[in-house]
Amino acid sequence: DEQLFFKKLNSLCTSKEIFDFLSSLEVMSDTMASGALQRISEVEVDENGLKNPEEVLGNEVFRALCFQFEFESSKLSNTGLLNALQALIKLRVDPQSTLMVSLLSEGEERLGKGQLTGKNLCALGESLLELEDPSYATLGQIVNHMQEKEVKKWSPREMVMVYKILQVTGKEGEQYQDLLNRMNSVILTIVSQLSPKFTSIILNSLVVLHQTRAVSLVTALCKHSVKHIPYFTGDELVNVLEAFLYFGYREQIFTEALETHVPKSIFTMHPQTVSKVMQYCCQKMILSKPIFDAVAENFISNADRFTTEQIAGYIIPFGTLNYLPPSASSMFRKLEAILHTRLSHFKPHTLLNLLHSCVLIQRYPVNFLPKIFSPHFLQQLQAQPPGLDRTVTSQLTRLFLTVTLECPFYEGPKLPPKYQVKGILMPHNSLDVHLLKRVKTGLLHLLKKRIYFASEVSTPYFYTVDIEIKLDEEGFVIPAAQCEEVHRRIALCVDGQNRFCVNSHNLLGEEAIKQRHLQLLGYEVVQIPFFEIESLQNCRKLAEYLHKKIFPHTYRLSC
Repeated sequence: DEQLFFKKLNSLCTSKEIFDFLSSLEVMSDTMASGALQRISEVEVDENGLKNPEEVLGNEVFRALCFQFEFESSKLSNTGLLNALQALIKLRVDPQSTLMVSLLSEGEERLGKGQLTGKNLCALGESLLELEDPSYATLGQIVNHMQEKEVKKWSPREMVMVYKILQVTGKEGEQYQDLLNRMNSVILTIVSQLSPKFTSIILNSLVVLHQTRAVSLVTALCKHSVKHIPYFTGDELVNVLEAFLYFGYREQIFTEALETHVPKSIFTMHPQTVSKVMQYCCQKMILSKPIFDAVAENFISNADRFTTEQIAGYIIPFGTLNYLPPSASSMFRKLEAILHTRLSHFKPHTLLNLLHSCVLIQRYPVNFLPKIFSPHFLQQLQAQPPGLDRTVTSQLTRLFLTVTLECPFYEGPKLPPKYQVKGILMPHNSLDVHLLKRVKTGLLHLLKKRIYFASEVSTPYFYTVDIEIKLDEEGFVIPAAQCEEVHRRIALCVDGQNRFCVNSHNLLGEEAIKQRHLQLLGYEVVQIPFFEIESLQNCRKLAEYLHKKIFPHTYRLSC
């Protein structure tokens, strides 16, 4: 009785119990035998592979089953054949062995004769996709057979399998785009029924297949993924986050769901998954204190086991988003200890990114800067992609400026002039031209003449000042072009939304360090944030605001 057999089989939890049970049977069908192989694969295979290869693959009962499948493959039912194939692939049986070649050949032969049902096609397709070097021709045949049935009649499993096949066979060229368009339309109608696994796989396929026009589907899948956050595996969550990043999608309720899930799951999450969560927050400029605080605690406890890329993935967002968690002291002590023991293990660009992020939040890696400024390290940076591009030289220049201004005790090597840029690149902090125009209009109303302020002024100190106002010794405003008798310089930082974390008044790290450095260089820094002037409706109110901000005491303005 197959029903009783499978009920008993599914209650067994070790391969020994399964083999003992099989030994007690006089006869069993090929469906029962393949089911037994599948159950063995379920209990003996984890994320690291087969747990006890010798005990399983060397067992007499296992070998007898394999012998039967190899030499009677043509007599097997479709279900028996394809279930056995799936189980043996999962058990890491050599794809070149006579057993596997026999089963694969039989499956391909039945495919060619049109003898496989939709469910069979799924099983064969899934098996082939697990192989390192699947037959593209066979995968293409499976897709062609699938298309004999209307796409809207496919099951979700069939749909997901075809998406995965197209990832492998169809990402070059657009020969399958018409099929993809039909699949995307059908999936859109059943998004709410998709499991966490299927949601993640489809989002990943849309990324790999560059489905940038499937906006409605992407939006629906991203919204649907919110409720699955607690149930995604680590790899599935990584796929979802990569899709959010690729398609430029951001959803507040998704962030809130992450804020609930990550802090309570952080110590069981894989470091690679946590790194991807931090990358998502960093690229989307989302400063989530619950997530960042939990990540800091996790780093303190477990960083010794992380790869160098994971270490950088954890730490860099703190600098980018200009945030120090409550456990910052312990976190950076841990980082310093790791750098002392593993400094040579870091790739040059990873190390530069990491140390650069530290100085953004006033954590100075002075013990490691001699390496960064050494000719050998600079040559390594140049030799590896992206080489010494403008971003890299800007980071080097900012490190150099930091030790010069903020670490006067540093006596190690400095950055050679040929690596210093004239103007530091601020990729995330570009000037909001509309906000600048408003501020300039207000200043004109206040100072009466355009000659009394200059905008986008390059300085000898690598930074560009948004607006500069010069004062003489008596506090009079003097023409911006005048170079003599300049007693004070005021730097107005016109900070638009893009210089802050999302939905926050927290300045990004690159802008915070710029304003800190300008102060140390002798400027009086006056911040003009967007949220202070967006409600000022007319020019007179704006001029009054600027007067209070720039000249808190009354100054006589020169004519």
